[in-house]
Amino acid sequence: MSLSVRELIKIAERQLADAGVADAQIDAKELYCFLMHYDKAALMMHWQDVLQDNQCEAYFALIEKRAERQPLQHIIGEQEFMGLSFKVNEHVLIPRQDTETMVEDAIEFLDKGTLRGSAYGAGKPLKGNADILDLCCGSGAIGISLAKTFGKSKVVCTDVSPQALKTAGENAQLNACKNVKFAESDMFEAPFFNGRFGKKIFDFIISNPPYIESGVIEGLEPEVKDHEPRMALDGGTDGLEFYRIIAEQAAAHLKKDGVLMLEIGCEQKNAVMALLEQTESYENIVGLADLTGRDRIVAAIKKKEEKKRGV
Repeated sequence: MSLSVRELIKIAERQLADAGVADAQIDAKELYCFLMHYDKAALMMHWQDVLQDNQCEAYFALIEKRAERQPLQHIIGEQEFMGLSFKVNEHVLIPRQDTETMVEDAIEFLDKGTLRGSAYGAGKPLKGNADILDLCCGSGAIGISLAKTFGKSKVVCTDVSPQALKTAGENAQLNACKNVKFAESDMFEAPFFNGRFGKKIFDFIISNPPYIESGVIEGLEPEVKDHEPRMALDGGTDGLEFYRIIAEQAAAHLKKDGVLMLEIGCEQKNAVMALLEQTESYENIVGLADLTGRDRIVAAIKKKEEKKRGV
């Protein structure tokens, strides 16, 4: 079977489209570029090349995996995020553009003391002096991106999954990131957060916790429900299980004027803001939209005086 690159990719596109892959044309080209170590510009230069049988077989083996609805990023083994490359696998969520929006907001706050152009928190940029926590870090994409941007800051990434932390550690090495540490912890549980050396506190806590309602997961695309870790998706019956924990416990681990920033589902803004308000530990609670205009982020500032329980 001798086919030109153009013919080969057209066949692959049809196979992926028939399998229900939404971006069949894009994925067919991406997989060919991955196989041949081409960038997209080089692909066009080789459009009329005729391939050998072994090359065709290797390409269609990749296409078959994608037609089985394995995520493109799992086949390639990486995903770009904030201009960096991250290893991804079945143990971590694939970093998405929605989360990039939150990281860009975090960078603005840490660099300028503003949020979407307005003063926020103490209004003073922390820059390289920040202690940052990436809670539920998964691949480490959020924490590593912040650590690379602010090379003198101290970043801690925590997750309940040892496999996710292993992947995150590999991503730190891949991106030559030395100012980030990793710790296994189920949310704010001891020993890490309340060890013998005292309570860990931070200037900035950022998190993309599990927030999909349990009953919704089976209706998601196969790439998500069958290949991404359920523990990183499942937010409980109403999707708010982890936000309740964060709302109740995060303030105890924030410094004066510390900021909490959370990624949320597009219909969860009011519920998450209400959870934060009910604790009476936060002020200046705001919701922010992503690039499509959908609610995506909630941020809050620790009150100077936390509510004293039982008083």
